[in-house]
Amino acid sequence: MEIIALDNYNIHVGNIQQSLQALLGQRSYSQVLVLTDTNTAEHCLPVLKSYLPKQQLNIIQIPAGEQHKHIETCQLIWKQMMELGTDRKALLINLGGGVIGDMGGFCASTFKRGLDFIQIPTTLLSQVDASIGGKLGIDFMKVKNSIGLFNNPQAVFIDPVFLQTLPFREIRSGFAEIIKHSLIADYDQWVMIRQISDLKGQNWASFLVPSLKIKQRIVEEDPFEKGLRKALNFGHTIGHAIEGHALETSQPLLHGEAIAIGFICESYLAHKQTGLQRSDLEEIGTFIQQIYQPKALEERYFDEYLHLMGNDKKNEGKAINFTLIKATGEAVINQTASAEMIVESLRFYNDFIRKTH
Repeated sequence: MEIIALDNYNIHVGNIQQSLQALLGQRSYSQVLVLTDTNTAEHCLPVLKSYLPKQQLNIIQIPAGEQHKHIETCQLIWKQMMELGTDRKALLINLGGGVIGDMGGFCASTFKRGLDFIQIPTTLLSQVDASIGGKLGIDFMKVKNSIGLFNNPQAVFIDPVFLQTLPFREIRSGFAEIIKHSLIADYDQWVMIRQISDLKGQNWASFLVPSLKIKQRIVEEDPFEKGLRKALNFGHTIGHAIEGHALETSQPLLHGEAIAIGFICESYLAHKQTGLQRSDLEEIGTFIQQIYQPKALEERYFDEYLHLMGNDKKNEGKAINFTLIKATGEAVINQTASAEMIVESLRFYNDFIRKTH
């Protein structure tokens, strides 16, 4: 067990049974609720129950997937909390990926003006990314996380055992955030991970603590995303727009799949605007192509991507805000790009993947 101590709470990494039992034993909660989705109810809830043999758990279950991360699902959660007689001395355990953590934390923080919650992230994506920083929220009008707040959990418990329940595509999606942490802040880790040619059989537990410590360092310097923390948005301005659009189609993309496309596009912007070497751009693009085999983007959707980027919460005024990199391992925040340059980056992406396909 490794404990990462943050200012207001701890992250427990490893077999979480003892530390989770200890926390619940120290607090006299009036009620313990567990928020699950259809996937974690089947694959992860039995593990949690085995860790807490004598604990009375009230289960709230919602449909799985980003497409359900909206206010109507929050109303279902609040309704069940109300029917269970939940008061402000209750605890909500969010058992799931980033959607469960974001939405469960949001519901806990707003129900009766706030009750305690803890995060038990079960996907690689949520374990390396969503577990630090207290960002909570839901999607609104296709714009990701546009309604929300900052509020910290009582604790985060990261158990690699849950990664064994994930399909390959979810593992690959989570790997995108490990790539991001490397590209913005850890050149040595980038050198190491770009040697990976096959994601199957990797020891993902070994990536958890290094990635968490990169994010810890950034978030502690900038808890409310006024400056340095914006570095964590690399790939996300374009990636979120692509993800938001794809959610409305018959072929939605997972978060990491869309962000991977964003890495190539925003690396092109970095090459044009912040001095990223052409060789680094090619190296990033080739690695993403090898791991994700992404598809070309249809030009008829470019205007919608721009519209969604224009509504991104990171923007100030009418300028579309980016985090770019000037070299692998070194981010530059508060960069803007014209609509023409963004479209140029989307076309570069299409040309690049067709050429290397």
